[in-house]
Amino acid sequence: MNAIPVTPLTLELARRIIWFEPPELALSDPIRFMAYAMSYARHEDMREIRRYVSDDDIRVALDHAPAGIIDPRSWAYWNAKMGRYPAPPPPVRKFVASPGSKDPKLPRQHPAVGLKSEGKVGLDEQRRATAEEWHSAQR
Repeated sequence: MNAIPVTPLTLELARRIIWFEPPELALSDPIRFMAYAMSYARHEDMREIRRYVSDDDIRVALDHAPAGIIDPRSWAYWNAKMGRYPAPPPPVRKFVASPGSKDPKLPRQHPAVGLKSEGKVGLDEQRRATAEEWHSAQR
C-alpha cells in the first residue's frame, strides 16, 4: 500500500480519526490508519482520503488489517464496496498457549517473550517474574 502523504489536511484527518496518538504517528502506518478510517472516518473524511488511496490500496488494507479495529458493519461495507461479497472473515486476534498447555490448536509461546518455555510455570511464578522485571525497569 502506498504511503499517505503528510499534509495539513491529512494531519487534521488523522488527528480526528486516531485521536489517541500524534497524527504523524497515525499516518506512518497506512494500513493501520486505513483500518481506523474505515471504522471512524466520516463520509467527507473518506472522500479526502480517497484522493491518496486507490481501490487496490483499500483491498491491501483490508487484507492486512490488524485484528479488532474494523467493526463488523464496516468490514462488510468496505468489502462489498471493493466487490467482495460475501465478505471474507475479519481478522482475528491469536492467543498463544501458556507453557505446558496441551491444547494442539494454540500456537506455542515464543521463548523470547520472557517466560520459561520449558516445563510448567505456575501463575504465581509468572506474576513474580513480571513484577520483578517491572520494578527493575522503574529503577
